[in-house]
Amino acid sequence: MLKPVLAAAFTGLLLACGTASAQQPAQPPGRPDVKTVGDWEVRCFPVNNTNPCDIFQEMANKDSRQRILSISVAYVPSADRHLLQITVPLDVSLQKGMTIQTDSYTSPVLKYRMCSREGCFVQTAPDNAMIQALAKSGPAAKLNIVGDNGKSYGLQFSLKGFAAAHDEMAAQARAKAKPVAKTDDAAKP
Repeated sequence: MLKPVLAAAFTGLLLACGTASAQQPAQPPGRPDVKTVGDWEVRCFPVNNTNPCDIFQEMANKDSRQRILSISVAYVPSADRHLLQITVPLDVSLQKGMTIQTDSYTSPVLKYRMCSREGCFVQTAPDNAMIQALAKSGPAAKLNIVGDNGKSYGLQFSLKGFAAAHDEMAAQARAKAKPVAKTDDAAKP
């Protein structure tokens, strides 16, 4: 179960990225400031929340331009935690989940949280060790998924610039994040 600050941060990430849920699609709050670092985009959205920035990479089919994969990593400075959202096409085996694999790291199984017409989503707050492992790996990685047909697929993505993009995003998030409102439970009757 996510802590309240991380749950609120996920909501902020979803709203900033324009993906809240299949029932209530959110519109992006405005154009983000975008800086390209390697194969990653550092995006900071004009929102007032605990995680206004992320790093983002999207892969699309060259012929159809249909999205195959998107990855967003945000940082919540107040909790010193990351938020990870990965989107893959529909027709995946939801029960199997996915893993991220690099030259020196394999993640635990990441479970899908939901699917919509946009694809199936993993939304999690990974431990910082996962992000550090990705930053130290190089230069390529893949998402291992299983289709509904039982066939395994490896969706390739780039880690070129991941560490530098992450550092830039975390610094901007620290500078722009709205502080978490603290409640004084002791003062309440």
